[in-house]
Amino acid sequence: MSILRIETERLILTLPLKGTAKEHVEFYRENAEHLAPWDPKKPEGFYTESYWNLKISQAHEEFENEDSCRINLYTKDANKLIGMMNFTNFERGPFQCCRLGYKIDHRYQGQSLMYEALKAGVDYIFKQLNFHRIEANYIPQNIRSGRLLKRLGFAEHGLAKDYLLIDGKWQDHTLTSKTNSNWK
Repeated sequence: MSILRIETERLILTLPLKGTAKEHVEFYRENAEHLAPWDPKKPEGFYTESYWNLKISQAHEEFENEDSCRINLYTKDANKLIGMMNFTNFERGPFQCCRLGYKIDHRYQGQSLMYEALKAGVDYIFKQLNFHRIEANYIPQNIRSGRLLKRLGFAEHGLAKDYLLIDGKWQDHTLTSKTNSNWK
């Protein structure tokens, strides 16, 4: 696979850049309260540069092995890390599907930046990586996430009870997906 770099009107989307572990630690520290209701509990060492150096290397390895595509969102104007979107659990063969997760810095909410990023990311996954389906699931109380997925054309399929261990408890999730009508 080639190096990933996508530019949108206001963003630069890349694989996590080597040498940016400190930025990742800062992002998660500054957004700990904001992300807590939607994220799993953090593992030991999560807020250390050594942890993030390893995660960044793993992201590149997973991308090269066609297992995932973990993308960081940087502002064009300040070159600041403001979010992430992760396309994971790549499954080829007759399924041709992956899963989507995403998060944005609390200071950048409400500016349609995640919509801009996800639109470009979904386009990349469908056109460049040729997936047929992307699944994205959200906690029903995360109304913003539900509206965002609907705006992006994700169809709702129902509710999965006790779906994921988030914020220390099993949480229901609304299941959604989007299919690639131009899949070849």
